Formats: sequence, C-alpha cells, structure tokens
Amino acid sequence: MTPMLSFENINVAIAGAPVLRNVTFALKPGASAALIGRNGAGKTTTVRTIMGFTEADGTVRLGGEDLGPIPPHRRPALGLGYAPEDRRLFSAFTVEENILLPGRVAKLGPDETRRRLERAYSVLPELKELANRPAGSVSGGQGKMVALGRALMLGTRLLILDEPFQGLAPVLAQRYAEALRRLRSQDKDITLLITESNPKLLETFADVTLTIERGEIETRASN
Repeated sequence: MTPMLSFENINVAIAGAPVLRNVTFALKPGASAALIGRNGAGKTTTVRTIMGFTEADGTVRLGGEDLGPIPPHRRPALGLGYAPEDRRLFSAFTVEENILLPGRVAKLGPDETRRRLERAYSVLPELKELANRPAGSVSGGQGKMVALGRALMLGTRLLILDEPFQGLAPVLAQRYAEALRRLRSQDKDITLLITESNPKLLETFADVTLTIERGEIETRASN
C-alpha cells in the first residue's frame, strides 16, 4: 500500500541550526498519528515542511507524489488541510467566511463548496450556530474550532493539526476531541497528523505515535 504521507531523510536547518535530522517515517491512508515532543523539538517544523514552508533536503511525498516541485500555495488543493497553532483567522470576516475562504481560493464549485461546508458543520455543529459572528469575537477555544473547520474545506486526504489542544480549557478540549472522533467515524480514509506536547491527550485516539526529540523521530504503533 502506498503511504499517504512519507518523509524520506528530511533535514531542515533554520538560521544555520539543524532542526530536523534525517527524519524518515510513513503514514498509511486512514492513519491517526500523534507527533509528540516538547516545545522546540521540531513538531511545527515537521508540519510546516509538509506545507512547503521550509527549505528542506530530502523528499516528502503525498500519496506517492513528490511534493518538492509543488509550491506551497498549490499544496492544499492536493487534499491537504492545515490548522496552524496560532489559528490565523481573519477577525473582520464572519466565522463562515473564514471556513469558506480556502474553498474560494481553490475555486471550488458551488455544489462542492456547500458539500464541504456541511461536512465541516457535521463535524463541528457548534460552528453553524456561530456562522454569522465575526471571527474576532469568538473565544480562543472557539477559534481553534473555526481553524479546524477551515482546514476541513480542503483536507480530504491529509489533515494536519498543530497543537490543537494548547490553551484549551478542559471542557473545550473534550469538545474538540469529540469533533475528531466524529470526523474519524464519518471518514475512515482521511489521514490525521496531530502535534501535541502531552502524549496523554492523544493516547486513546492515535494508532501511530511519532516521538520527536532534538529533530529526530522514532515511530511506534499505539494500538
């Protein structure tokens, strides 16, 4: 089976300092993977490399296709959804406008846009209630939900969530986890890659754990 995501001897340096060192791993289609590591271990650099935001040596493949020649702005259209740690919402836009934005950039047709929006709302029903509110008025935890909904607009093959639980109150963390379980029950083929500092938050959800320490990764099956 061709992996959905693979890293082959990836090295990344920032300002001359090595951040990722010969990182090699593969995730099969439908995997739920946790990328675990302390702050500064290389988690965010790993996911940014997938999106094309770093200068990397080595090869990253999506479904067997080398992502190297594909510029960052074209990668989401391949089925990549990315929710960065800092959410990056447009505060003057409504919640729904923020969710729809990737689909508009990708020039999805009206029917496909509606289908994907309903998919996001089925995973995150509370966003439908917030749809007409300015994104700048929602709480930090709700903003994380909006970022997940936005990522779902294009994330049909691989969904990348960078530190989604960071800063969430326990109640919101539970609701976010429930949303991920709904997504997994609705779509068993999508591959999930979730970064986290606390391994306990994902130990019952992930079937693969990638532990990163000083830019090096080890892989183990979680179940």
